[in-house]
Amino acid sequence: MSIGSLGDGNSEAHVSDVTLNGATLTGTTNGVRIKTWQGGSGSASNIKFQNIEMHNVKNPIIIDQKYCDQDKPCKSQSRAVQVQNVLYLNIKGTSSSSEAIQIDCSEKFPCKGIVLQGIDLRVGGKAAKAECNNAKIIEKGNVSPSCT
Repeated sequence: MSIGSLGDGNSEAHVSDVTLNGATLTGTTNGVRIKTWQGGSGSASNIKFQNIEMHNVKNPIIIDQKYCDQDKPCKSQSRAVQVQNVLYLNIKGTSSSSEAIQIDCSEKFPCKGIVLQGIDLRVGGKAAKAECNNAKIIEKGNVSPSCT
């Protein structure tokens, strides 16, 4: 389930009040994703991903606020789509990559109000990793892998 591409071509985009409740994802590239382009504007807010089972998913939880589809790194932009108030609740299963949570937000417009609650994602029976940058994250209950 992807929300995006928001802000493509420096455009303004607004998405809010989205709930995904109950899903099973098997062998997909992305699990639950929010993708925004560098240089865009607007917001993605009040989003809930809950009661989701993952089986062999490459990127189970991903926020990419600095998306760029070039081979070389994109120039850093002064604008970004604000991502805020996102809940990940009761998400369990397996990742096909070592990094099960990737939250990569803008330095100038960091993600706010990101809540991880009841997360249990593993790779090959072992704990997976989380990479979280420029985001205000609240972890409640058991969260594995952890951003903190």
